[in-house]
Amino acid sequence: MQMDDRRSEGRFLCADLVRIDWLGGDDHLRSEQALLEDIAPQGGCVQLEEPVPAGIGGNADGWQHTVLRQTFATATFRDDAYFIGLRFSDNTVWSEGLVAPQHLTNLQQLGQRAQAQN
Repeated sequence: MQMDDRRSEGRFLCADLVRIDWLGGDDHLRSEQALLEDIAPQGGCVQLEEPVPAGIGGNADGWQHTVLRQTFATATFRDDAYFIGLRFSDNTVWSEGLVAPQHLTNLQQLGQRAQAQN
């Protein structure tokens, strides 16, 4: 695993189900269950079965009704799914004390351990 990705700082790998809500092009509220792949204070990545247009806002909800407001920053199709990059708004920054997704793995600590072993 290469640790020089600027987004890996403060990023945690995780696996948790969340609900993503957004307004579709027809101004109808859309809701989909998504798999949270990773999370950081500034954003995260979810896996969905359908694309979400970049640049629109939405909510991520899944941990005892904690809502994080975000903008959909990127969408990439691979392995039969869409991976959606989320950018959280300044007033809904994520922290481990706010909500802790299941199977949380700190990438920084993994990188430090790997360097220490070499």
